[in-house]
Amino acid sequence: MEAIELEAYKLFDAEYKFACLIWDNEPINSTELVKLSKSKLGWSKSTTYTVLRKLCERGILRNEQAVVTALIKKTEAQKYESQTVVEKAFDGSLPQFLTAFLGGKKLSRKEAEELKRIIEESTQ
Repeated sequence: MEAIELEAYKLFDAEYKFACLIWDNEPINSTELVKLSKSKLGWSKSTTYTVLRKLCERGILRNEQAVVTALIKKTEAQKYESQTVVEKAFDGSLPQFLTAFLGGKKLSRKEAEELKRIIEESTQ
């Protein structure tokens, strides 16, 4: 994926929380989204519609006939964000990231097995 394409996946914290509401409830009527944004984020109607408009303009969400859906999957946004953190803070080193992330914490046997499986699948 090119850098320009990847930028489409960048979401600021408030945008990510808003997108999560949509990912968890899509398709969602825009009126219901305003209510949900008010109860979960404390946002006004105008804030909700401003953020919705901006994310639609960026190609992240779609609002057609007052029905809001996501054009980008949550996993795609998470992938971009995690890659950005590893690149920026750990010079692209996944082992350095994991060492810092775990910070001496012990993994359960189940977590260790799952990580082994993920690593094995990514190296085949």
